[in-house]
Amino acid sequence: MTYLPVHDGGLQIFDVDHGQCALLTMPAIGGAVYRILVDCGHATSFRGAPWYPGAHLQGLGVRFVDMLVCTNFDEDHMSGYPDLVSRGISIGRILANPTVAPETIVSLKTRDGMGPGIAALANTLAIRRSMAWAQVTPTIPNVNMIWSWNPYPYFDDENNLSLVFTLDIRGFRFMFPGDMESNGWANLLATCPAFRPVVAGVHVLVAAHHGRWSGVSEEMFDVHGCNPNLVVISDDHKQYDTQDTTTYYGSKAIGITDFRGQPGVRRVLTTRSDGEVRFSFVNGRCDVW
Repeated sequence: MTYLPVHDGGLQIFDVDHGQCALLTMPAIGGAVYRILVDCGHATSFRGAPWYPGAHLQGLGVRFVDMLVCTNFDEDHMSGYPDLVSRGISIGRILANPTVAPETIVSLKTRDGMGPGIAALANTLAIRRSMAWAQVTPTIPNVNMIWSWNPYPYFDDENNLSLVFTLDIRGFRFMFPGDMESNGWANLLATCPAFRPVVAGVHVLVAAHHGRWSGVSEEMFDVHGCNPNLVVISDDHKQYDTQDTTTYYGSKAIGITDFRGQPGVRRVLTTRSDGEVRFSFVNGRCDVW
């Protein structure tokens, strides 16, 4: 994982096995920099050694992240969180499904085992709640944030309680839906009219549930007009029969050209094949490399 020049902003989707971790970096007046970390998964091996987002940030001299977003309460979305904390990197805000209390996270994870990352996150959320802390987002110039969720206990599984987090960066819209599954998508689209135009305006969709078929919502494409330029699948080598959705997503995406100088059109990128995917915002453009 490399350093990304800030320019007018940059977004990195890291290669973290079957997990998820992305970093938005935005310039501010006076030379300051805003940062949002979307999930905090880690890679078990990168060039022969583990890779952690905390180590990456520390290597850049970063000691503060404006916001951490937890899109899903599974370990692969937060496995790097204890390391982040241990390195003394402080977090201004934490955003997750607001209907799921820390005790509920523990209860949900007790069914199938709770890893140290989710345990640490639940503990942090409990501490912040006792300090009368509320889930609010920072104000970042040229960035609009939209977040949508299904309520607990209408759903009582982690996947359909995912937070669908959408970043509008200088007019380019990126959607991170965690591990949302088809039933959760259907409920959001049926009960939240304001969510439908958000779906229709997505330029880059990070495929739900790491590209598994269980995360596909045909309705969002065929009924509500989702027609992204690009779909990104954050996953490791193919491990599941239900993970082979690249052809389907490719049929729903417009595509981009000249990706890393390659000929032809790319409609789907996967971290398993393409590694870290980087978006750079320069002079009104969004370059993908």
